[in-house]
Amino acid sequence: MIKATLKPMEEILAQINGYKRVLIVGCGGCVSVCLAGGQQEVELLNNELEEQVKAQGLDHEISGCTVERQCNAQFLSGLDRIYRDYNCLLSMACGAGNQLLAERYPLTPVFPAVNTMFIGIDRGPGWYEEKCRACGNCVLGFSGGICPVTRCAKGLYNGPCGGTDNGKCEVDKNVPCAWYDIYHRLKQQGRLSDMLEIKPPVQWKNTVQQTLVQPGCSIEAVD
Repeated sequence: MIKATLKPMEEILAQINGYKRVLIVGCGGCVSVCLAGGQQEVELLNNELEEQVKAQGLDHEISGCTVERQCNAQFLSGLDRIYRDYNCLLSMACGAGNQLLAERYPLTPVFPAVNTMFIGIDRGPGWYEEKCRACGNCVLGFSGGICPVTRCAKGLYNGPCGGTDNGKCEVDKNVPCAWYDIYHRLKQQGRLSDMLEIKPPVQWKNTVQQTLVQPGCSIEAVD
C-alpha cells in the first residue's frame, strides 16, 4: 500500500493562490486506507480551506469529490463533466494518481495536496510500516524476504555491519538490525549459505535507466 500524508496547509494555500474555483479530488484507493486522501479527508480539507480563505479574506470557492481510484483512467470519466467548472484541481491521490489526473486534463492546473511517502503494509489502525522503496532492483530473494534497502539504515547488500548490537541497529537502539533478522530468517529456512555469497555494489544509475519507459510508451503484459 502507498502511504501519503497531507501537505502543510500553507503549502496547499500557496498552490491554489490566484485560482478562484478549486476542486479537491480524493481517491478511494491507498490514500483512503491510510486516512490521507479519501472521501472523509476531502471533506475535512474542504472545510479547513474554506475557513482559511475566509479568514484571509480571499475569494475562493472550494468543492470536493472522490473517485474510486485516481491511478486508473476508467474511474476518472465522472470528472469529465465537471472539471471545466474549476480553475484548478487539488489532488489528494499519490504521485501516480496526480500525474494521471494532470495527463487527462492538461489545460487545467493539477496540484498535489499530499506527499507520497513510501510503499508499506498496514500493521494496525494508524500504524503503517515502510517495506519497499520501489528501487527497481528487488533483492528479496537472497535476503529471506526482508528488504535490506529499506530496513537497513546503511542499505547494505552484504551484512551485517560492525555496528549491530544484540539485534539492534547502531543508528538507534530501538530499531531492529535488518541483517540480524535476515540471518535468523535464512537460518530458519536452511539457507545461511546465501549470506556467504558476496553481492557486488549496485549500479543504481543503470538500475534506474533500465526501469524507465520512454515518454508516450506503455508497458504491456506478455504471455
